Amino acid sequence: MPAHLQHVNLRTPTAAQSNRRWLILPTTVLLAALTWIVFGQTLHHDFVNYDDQRYVYENPRITAGLSAKAIVWAFTHVHSENWHPLTTISHMLDCQLYGLRPGGHHGTNALLHATGAILLFLALLQMTGTLWRSAFVAALFAVHPLHVESVAWIAERKDVLSGVFFMLTLLAYARYARRPSFGRYMAVVLLFACGLMSKPMLVTLPFVLLLLDYWPLNRIAGLAASAQKAPIAKSTIIKLVLEKIPLIVLSVGSSV
Repeated sequence: MPAHLQHVNLRTPTAAQSNRRWLILPTTVLLAALTWIVFGQTLHHDFVNYDDQRYVYENPRITAGLSAKAIVWAFTHVHSENWHPLTTISHMLDCQLYGLRPGGHHGTNALLHATGAILLFLALLQMTGTLWRSAFVAALFAVHPLHVESVAWIAERKDVLSGVFFMLTLLAYARYARRPSFGRYMAVVLLFACGLMSKPMLVTLPFVLLLLDYWPLNRIAGLAASAQKAPIAKSTIIKLVLEKIPLIVLSVGSSV
């Protein structure tokens, strides 16, 4: 269990970084505005006849809206050849709120993408302590053309929803790496599980976390130095890999 890993002081905020904390909120507002300027126009778009009918407007399970029975169905049945119950529930909720008015469904996609961009900014800021570089990367993520399909296509809700949980997992992991505890570790596991229930493509995330352990979290060097023994580096890597085993088990289970 991860409790055996010692606390490592990854990054101590400098005075300048502390003074810039007041910029975090306006930066998140700007990221949201930037995303909405680009993708808000999709509110005037319609459904398309490629998968939107299977995922939403010709699927009676979805158009019936959200209910306890519908939630049970989402967790116990395959939807459009995929098991992604949280994505299914999000489509049901949209139908409950907006009916078959496509603008509301598009708006949810845009809102989720904006949330993902903001969470990426906060995760990078937590891991690196650099505000403007983190904001720049998040802004690129927000408006990159590769995301147009995922945001503008209602059937690709699974991309933007899983993206939110991907970023939440990164943010939770950065907090856990800074000060390990059972509660923080379980938050990582829970958020990752939610991501897999949005889109199984997140199966590679445990290996992304291993890369983050090396940089920018610097956990490998930090834990080795804390032990004051050079040979401990190999055992440190083993501990970090073992720490990811529960996440890898979830990945394997999601791939079956």
